[in-house]
Amino acid sequence: MLNMKTHNTCKDFNEFHGADVFSHGHLPIAASFCRRLGLVELVNKLVPSKMILKPGTAVLSMVLDTLSGRTPLYRVKDFMTGQDRELLLGEAVPATMFNDTNLARSLDAIFEAGSSKIITELGIRASEIFQLDSTIPSYDTTSTSLWGDYRSCESDKPKPGPVITHGHSKDGQPQLKQFMTELLCVDRGIPIFGKTLDGNSSDKTSNNTILTRISSIMSKHGLGSGAFVYVADSAMVTEKNLEKVGKNLFISRLPATYAECQRAISQAVTAKTWIDIGKLAETTTGSSRPCANYKTFETTVELHNKTYRAVVVHSSSHDKRRQNKLDKTVANSVKSIDSELKKLATVYFCEADAKAAAKHAENLSGKLHTVKASVCALEVRKPGRPPIDKLTPTNTRYKLSCNIVENPIEIDKERSIAGCFVLLTNVPIKENNAMDGKKLLQTYKGQYCVESDFAFLKDPLIVNDIFLKTPSRIDALAMILIISLMIWRLMERSMRLYVQNTKTMLPGWRDRNTDKPTSFMMATAIVGIMVISIGKQRKFLREPNDRHLAFLTALGLTSSVFLDPNCKCQVITPLNLVK
Repeated sequence: MLNMKTHNTCKDFNEFHGADVFSHGHLPIAASFCRRLGLVELVNKLVPSKMILKPGTAVLSMVLDTLSGRTPLYRVKDFMTGQDRELLLGEAVPATMFNDTNLARSLDAIFEAGSSKIITELGIRASEIFQLDSTIPSYDTTSTSLWGDYRSCESDKPKPGPVITHGHSKDGQPQLKQFMTELLCVDRGIPIFGKTLDGNSSDKTSNNTILTRISSIMSKHGLGSGAFVYVADSAMVTEKNLEKVGKNLFISRLPATYAECQRAISQAVTAKTWIDIGKLAETTTGSSRPCANYKTFETTVELHNKTYRAVVVHSSSHDKRRQNKLDKTVANSVKSIDSELKKLATVYFCEADAKAAAKHAENLSGKLHTVKASVCALEVRKPGRPPIDKLTPTNTRYKLSCNIVENPIEIDKERSIAGCFVLLTNVPIKENNAMDGKKLLQTYKGQYCVESDFAFLKDPLIVNDIFLKTPSRIDALAMILIISLMIWRLMERSMRLYVQNTKTMLPGWRDRNTDKPTSFMMATAIVGIMVISIGKQRKFLREPNDRHLAFLTALGLTSSVFLDPNCKCQVITPLNLVK
């Protein structure tokens, strides 16, 4: 925020006392999406409070703070001091209201009301308003490491909220305590349900819990059993979880710990009746990292006395960990055989002994390598001084030669096996809701959107360190981050739908147009717009340029979003451009 009397480009406005200049970047755009969802009104409705700072306004301020790059809670007041609060929040709330005490009280009230309930209701609104495709809900969990001791969580009567404790760290920080976050996302990673879990929660148990609720959650989106396909990673595949699936459809990955997994892969590799489905990547990659080619093989597996459809998938971009393991196996095979061969003598006095040794050497052959042994006669001069007038007398010896040769067929087979994984599903191959192997793989690979969501939630630029002492406030802050993620993904979805519907492109990196715009790309581009605020009036000092307007149009907005506190984005849908 700049005082007009000190801004050298605004000399004509010097007579207006209290005039301020703002450069908000993309925050007014995010605020317009929040208004379209009715975020403030929904939170105020679900969170009873008698505080002057309404919970909905507090949530909106923290969401915008998060999307600006995130400052710690104790600095949100400073962040809001430099903003046009009436434009962003819909009312001119004093910046002093956003002190850490008021925000902490808001987080407490949110936790008491139920943070997951707020996310669920907001997810329902997002689905209805933006017409999200909710037929493929994807589920996953992640861990967030914390630096504090959180000893209260280890007491006999722990404080309310997720238990902050040691568990399996997906951050690679096992020495730190943590909490878990679960997400249920649809339509390219837009969260419609989320919750914090105890730091030692098991993914298998978490899947079981969500499976008991999935029918209820999806029914609120107008989808009954058979109308949606639940997608989760291999932690979902347990006997109890498969029982919980019931009549719902699912896609998961069969863990390699199941014998049926190895049997199905061996069957596919042996049969060699693959169906080539080519590349599935949406974007091209450099020559140093070519896109993977896929092929599939249909079969069935029996788990816990029930038969499931199994699709064996082979990727030309082999799993690096499994390939490294195979390389070690091949090297160890050579090393083991060579070690045994060194125990054999190389020269024998008796031909029979040499041939017996050759046979023993060949018996050292394994699945990956074959030992080829040969015996050849060798004339060796007898000891002593040879006679002058006669030929040098010799003795016949027998030399054993061994060569270790790779079995290319077997090694190629093992490499094929290492490049395979098995998709487990009850989705039919024919009739209603049918999916072929390619569609199943595409659907399962959509799980990466949830993983990229976790990258957003744990990005140091977004989260920084979590300066909260109580688990209940961590739970409420996690809700803020998930709502921020929802807005971030909705903005990205709107731009991509616009590009898809209009067959146009948006400005991308390095002055190149792109048909895959991202919210980060937009946030980086929307800079330099300046607005002067004099009382209730706002005017541009530096208007949006063509690059800015291109993004605004794709987001269902006009330049008025930087001037009008009541501006809401128009909804971009797959069927029509503006609703």
